[in-house]
Amino acid sequence: MALIMEQTITPLALKVTRGKSDIVCPAEPTPREQKMLSDLDDQGGFRLHMAGIIFYKAHPSMDMKDPVKVFKDALAKALVFYYPFAGRLVEGTNRKLLVDCTGEGVPFIEAEANASLDDFGSDHSFPLEDLLYDIPGNHEMIGTPLLIFQVTRLKCGGFIVSLRINHAIIDGTGILQFMNAVGEMGRGFTTPSILPVWERERLTARDPPRITFDHPEYDQPDTTNNHHANSHTGLVQQCLLFGATHLAALRSNVPPHIKQYSTFDLLSGSCWNFDSLWRCRTKALELKPDDEVRLLFAVNARNKFDPPLGKGYYGNACALPVVCAKVNDICENDIGYVLELIRKTKGKINEEYMRSSMDLLVTKDRPHYYRNQTYALSDLRHLGFTDFDFGWGKPVYAGPASNEAIPDASLFISYKNKDGESMIMVNISLPPKSMKVFLKELEEMLQIQSIPISLS
Repeated sequence: MALIMEQTITPLALKVTRGKSDIVCPAEPTPREQKMLSDLDDQGGFRLHMAGIIFYKAHPSMDMKDPVKVFKDALAKALVFYYPFAGRLVEGTNRKLLVDCTGEGVPFIEAEANASLDDFGSDHSFPLEDLLYDIPGNHEMIGTPLLIFQVTRLKCGGFIVSLRINHAIIDGTGILQFMNAVGEMGRGFTTPSILPVWERERLTARDPPRITFDHPEYDQPDTTNNHHANSHTGLVQQCLLFGATHLAALRSNVPPHIKQYSTFDLLSGSCWNFDSLWRCRTKALELKPDDEVRLLFAVNARNKFDPPLGKGYYGNACALPVVCAKVNDICENDIGYVLELIRKTKGKINEEYMRSSMDLLVTKDRPHYYRNQTYALSDLRHLGFTDFDFGWGKPVYAGPASNEAIPDASLFISYKNKDGESMIMVNISLPPKSMKVFLKELEEMLQIQSIPISLS
């Protein structure tokens, strides 16, 4: 039986009192220099800020310690090693991004909430406007802080860490590495167990550029045939939960000749092929049978280079390949068809593919990845976001911070329900009418029951 976590828009009655904004600078002097970002870092699709939120329970051994002070001190120590975060972005010739390592520091704010950890969850949404700090003008890329933190104390002794971070300087693997370094500093380390590696010069376009692969991920939209879901307003979001039983049910539908596939492949392929995610989405957009639809996903390419990028590399190092198929093929073929498409697309990622991508980005003025009729998936389960430990143990929840329904994109997140069962959370956003169709078809496939969202 599959499960749905229904995320409603009912706000939690929460009062958060913020203190004055502070700036956390590196605990020791750091180099004053400019560092150039790679040609993967400064592509159009990464010129934005990512947001995350982490919930911690009280811990008996930490009763006499203030999580705000511990985190703030740990952040200052970590910034000695990750000193570019204390700087600001500048733009050079041909829109090339560089980090001006000024040591200006990271905005930080402490807060108090009139709630306990148990008050979050149930049928409530996160009041992110109170828990996620921002500063005026921060949506601009140039000259604004690269990183912003808020730590909110709860009545129960637990606390919440929220952050905004500039995607141009880091990817998901890099965030994990940086936050683990902050956690280690909070637990008394003097040096991170994995030292940061810059190496952005390794990921620069060739001179002259040589585009040796097709890169449909960077095609420009065809505005004459635009069924892009961004044109829909009033999207609603649902969160789906998949446990071991549900994955076993999906695996039972895989044809015997398909031997190699991951859980990511299984969920993405199954959800779409068997009258569910992709099929429902194409129906909702009223696409024609011969229209092309696409799946875009991130592939960590750190080990695709020879030699591999350094273990401590924290810049953007992902390929963004796409699976392209006709609507009719997705809807009428069995799951093996989709799994094979995903496998072949993953298989083409090598160093030359990455070099070709960088050459294309520079040649075409750093375009945004293609979004028209494209569905983007990010698998965050194996990055370790639920392992950040600042001395209070592992968090009870860690994930992206957004109450907004995101069109054309889903995230795979590790999640534990109230029974302690490890599950995979997948969000899906559709227009209300289409969501009803989608849920009905998914219920028929896996006999889904509704449960409220909960962090406990």
